[in-house]
Amino acid sequence: MRARVIINPSSGRQTLQRKAERLTETLLADGTFSDVDVVRTVGPRDAYIAARYYQDWQFDLILVVGGDGTVNEVVSGLLDGKHQTPLAILAAGTVNDFAYAMKLPRTDSAVARMIRQGKTRLIDVGQANDRYFVNVAAGGLLTDVAYKVPSEAKTVLGTLAYVIEGAKDLSSQALRPIPVHIETPERVIDEEILLFIVSNTSSVGGFRNLAPEASVTDGLLDVVLVKPQNILELFPLLVQMVNGVHVNHPKIDYFQTDSLIIAAPKSDSFSIDLDGEWGGELPVELKVRHQALRLIVP
Repeated sequence: MRARVIINPSSGRQTLQRKAERLTETLLADGTFSDVDVVRTVGPRDAYIAARYYQDWQFDLILVVGGDGTVNEVVSGLLDGKHQTPLAILAAGTVNDFAYAMKLPRTDSAVARMIRQGKTRLIDVGQANDRYFVNVAAGGLLTDVAYKVPSEAKTVLGTLAYVIEGAKDLSSQALRPIPVHIETPERVIDEEILLFIVSNTSSVGGFRNLAPEASVTDGLLDVVLVKPQNILELFPLLVQMVNGVHVNHPKIDYFQTDSLIIAAPKSDSFSIDLDGEWGGELPVELKVRHQALRLIVP
């Protein structure tokens, strides 16, 4: 196979990038790869450009080494370039929600084995206005933590960096409710919320069962709305969310739909997060691109 390898050297703990070198060397040595084109990103959109701008005859496989944000860029590039080239992922970020939800291996030897086997699966991708998300679109309380944490802090502290930033946000935001207007084909919602989460997979922000009914092949998005509450109510709910037993909680509205529009009529500025990166502001139209991505899986 001819492969393009897209590496984000700053994803997660930087020593993990050695896995990428071992992986490509192994697959070249055993003949799985006949040719490798390595692209190391140095700035925003580098991964997107590498995944979008090539001719389909050039590569039989795209391999991305990075976290959720890098995977998002690569998937966005593949979709905008209308490529059907299979994608393999070596997760090297801090949280790696998408890789966890898809049960993708973390070691270079296991990823090499997965690539040799060559099993692919067509999976759904979410679309938010003219952008994409493989895992989650979210807004409100704590949803900006992922892109507010400096990459250096992620590298040194790992998940702890998110915890520190989240604790600061809890004290500063004071759990302010946000009035939203939500339209789906099935219902219209006008109420105040603390945050919304629109997920393509079950794992979001390190909460491994946040959307327990989610599937990447069902053509649906899973929506979690967290209603206003004080901090003493919120902490027990967060424990339930960690354990995936929150869906019937009175402060949670959980449902599935194939499309929705979210607006915040009384908010001057309301940012959304797409796979851990800043994704613009409301209003946003969210929908599913059914079976849009060909992913290499175990």
